[in-house]
Amino acid sequence: MLNTAYNPLEELKRLILRGENDTVDFKQRVTQPQKIARTLVSFANTRGGMVLIGVKDSGYICGIDPEEEKHTLDQAAAFYCDPPVKLHYEEVDSDNRTVLIVTVPESSQKPHFAKVKDDDWRGYVRVKDTSVQTSKMVNKVLQQETETFEKLPLQKHEHILLNYLQEHPRVTLKQYMKAANLSERRAYRTLVKLVLHGYIRLHDKEKEAYYTLS
Repeated sequence: MLNTAYNPLEELKRLILRGENDTVDFKQRVTQPQKIARTLVSFANTRGGMVLIGVKDSGYICGIDPEEEKHTLDQAAAFYCDPPVKLHYEEVDSDNRTVLIVTVPESSQKPHFAKVKDDDWRGYVRVKDTSVQTSKMVNKVLQQETETFEKLPLQKHEHILLNYLQEHPRVTLKQYMKAANLSERRAYRTLVKLVLHGYIRLHDKEKEAYYTLS
């Protein structure tokens, strides 16, 4: 029989090999609670994720003092995130270097906001390997998703989008509006919802943003 027991070091290596993405972020160190709060909030607002602290952007394991990092993270989660974000810690040793794996579950209290400065709180979601600031409309979608946190069956106009992407490599907001006969506001809210639930991916580096199947 194969040994399927959980091996923390092997799991860490697998995560590093995959690189940063919509559910994994690398940090060499955490020194400023207000900065890491944006990452924590973005994971909590989206599908959850893990921050590997003690790992450089290149994937090199540099190691950290986990107690120092936990102190800053606890500050960030409690005082720089509103509502506060729940964190789970796991320490993994590799060649006498410690990596702190910080797991941020998807929240049932969306939307969360990160404190940027005094009296300035902003929402973030995770898009690919980046924490992206949210608009008022996205925050409203997040709040509605919390009110119906359990995944409900997709509605007709949502199936239209997924069926369209089965036949086409990508879709823009205008194309979806036309295909589903929706207003711009409703079409955009649907696209945001399906990005947050992981059905589709947003590509916003081009002149006109577009979406593809995840």
